[in-house]
Formats: sequence, C-alpha cells, structure tokens
Amino acid sequence: MDEKPRAAIIIPAYNEENTLGNVLRALAGSQWKEIIVVSDGSTDRTARVARQHGAQVVELPINLGKGGAMKIGSLSTAAEYLLFLDADLVGITEEHVASLLNPVLQGEADMTVGIFDEGRLSTDLAQRIAPFLSGQRAMHRRVLEQIPDLEKTRYGVEVVLSRFAEANGLRVKAVILKDCSHVMKEEKQGLWKGFASRVKMYWEIIKSLA
Repeated sequence: MDEKPRAAIIIPAYNEENTLGNVLRALAGSQWKEIIVVSDGSTDRTARVARQHGAQVVELPINLGKGGAMKIGSLSTAAEYLLFLDADLVGITEEHVASLLNPVLQGEADMTVGIFDEGRLSTDLAQRIAPFLSGQRAMHRRVLEQIPDLEKTRYGVEVVLSRFAEANGLRVKAVILKDCSHVMKEEKQGLWKGFASRVKMYWEIIKSLA
C-alpha cells in the first residue's frame, strides 16, 4: 500500500491555460509528488495542460470560486499538510515551495504566507500593503477543516484564512518569495475585461471583510 503523502500542492485554476504550464514546469522536479490542479469550471484547456505536465486534475463542472476550489482540492488528498499556489505565478521555484512548506512541516508555524519581493513593482507593492491577500499559503489541513463555509468565500478566501488565524492565535510566518510575482488580470484578459474581473475580485474580498 502506498504511504500517505505528507504534503500536497493544490493549485486552483480558472481559465489559466496560458500560465499554468509555467508553474507546473517549475514544480516538475519537486520532491512533493502530489500536485493537484483544480480546474474551477474552466472553459479553456486548463485541465489538459495540467494533465500534460503530470498533475492530478479535478475538473469542476461549474465555477465555485477560489475558496470552493481550494476546499475541493483539500478533499482530494489525504496529505496532512497543504500548500496552495496561484496558477498564474511567474518565477516560482522549488526553493520557494520548500520555504513555504518547511516551517509548518517542522512545527515552527501553523501557517505560512508568501510575500512577493523583487518580482514586479505592482505585485510587490500590493502584497506589502495587504499581505493577507496572498494566495501562496501552507498550513496543516486541520486549519482548513475548521473554517465553516469555506466553499462560499470565493476570492475572499485569503481574508477569511487570515482572520481565522488571527482570531485563533495561530502562528503565522511571512515568507519572502524573491523574484516571484504573478500575471495581472489585465494582461491575461485584456484591459477592460481584466479590469472588470479585478473589480469583481475586490467586491468579493470586501464582502468577506464585512
């Protein structure tokens, strides 16, 4: 019988066929053998790209939002520790993965939060101002399991995670991800469509703050 994996990397992805491959290539040599891509109602080739790069794939028939995709991803593995990564990262490395996972694996932190540094000015600044919005996080799976209605949080999931950690006195460690950033929505979808997606994202975040 195969030994239960100690840690799994979960990547929620919605129509990320153009960016997901780069992330998975960066993780190809990783010691973390369980990499799960949750295609969140994608209508493009996201799931196919994930399979081409050897990832396990969970395809959702409808878009549940980021919180829902993360919840489904966590239910798709028996791993004790979970690392969540965005599907549009630029410059992610195996060293970044280790720096996010090791503090929780070694019992030094209950959760880690990745902060971009020296990647791109716009993303660096955004995370310096609001680090609680970072999507790069590692934690013990019991942290996720204690949060009610996670599947309803959509883009507000990072705020919910940060608030839960603060309210419950969890040890949260910020991890600097040097030379790492992500592709902006306006670059992926075009100026106006990307802007509309950003407004929707911020609205979901504001609702979670309320």
